[in-house]
Amino acid sequence: MQDIEKFISGFNRFQQQYFNENPDLYGNLRTGQHPHTLLIGCCDSRVDPLLLTGSNPGDMFIVRNIANLVPPCTPHAPPGVSSAIEFAVCDLEVDRVIVLGHARCGGIRALMSPVPRVVERETDFVGQWMRIAEPVAARVKRELAHRDSAEQHQACEQASILQSLDNLLTYPWLKRRVDEGKLKIHGWYFDLESGALMAYSARQQQFLPLVCPLTSAR
Repeated sequence: MQDIEKFISGFNRFQQQYFNENPDLYGNLRTGQHPHTLLIGCCDSRVDPLLLTGSNPGDMFIVRNIANLVPPCTPHAPPGVSSAIEFAVCDLEVDRVIVLGHARCGGIRALMSPVPRVVERETDFVGQWMRIAEPVAARVKRELAHRDSAEQHQACEQASILQSLDNLLTYPWLKRRVDEGKLKIHGWYFDLESGALMAYSARQQQFLPLVCPLTSAR
């Protein structure tokens, strides 16, 4: 019950902030949404896109799934994620797509270091979903076999972001907007160890700081 009470109190604060102190915001949102950004993030409870970016309701169209993966465009692509991308790009006509990955991702950890189950489940939806990133995990294990597991996991977290960016370009209507200069795609990585935000630079071919870690006062 404490969680429920916390959620209700939180909604009361939300209501006060957005309906009482800033009535114009939802006054405008009642007529429809016009976000400029599609953000594809992880379901991880530690990585809330609106909280991390300080965004208001209506700023972002958000898709969250395990390990922030984008499936390639195929006849059998999972319709949930693919339909959300299609709606954001084709109907809302967003200006940018951000794939936001993060450190200590449970989905990537399970892919890189699988743990045998004590009790078999009736379903394996997580395993089926994570197969999207299996080629990335295999390449990281092969190329970084001499590195420790922490380095391999981080490399796979970041490489899977790049795979998702590549997979975005398999959607013809999305690639067309990118080629026309109407849509930008970005790969971001939140290092929750240090508090830094990284962005992939195609020119440097690596993730570089957008926001550096805080320097602790000594």
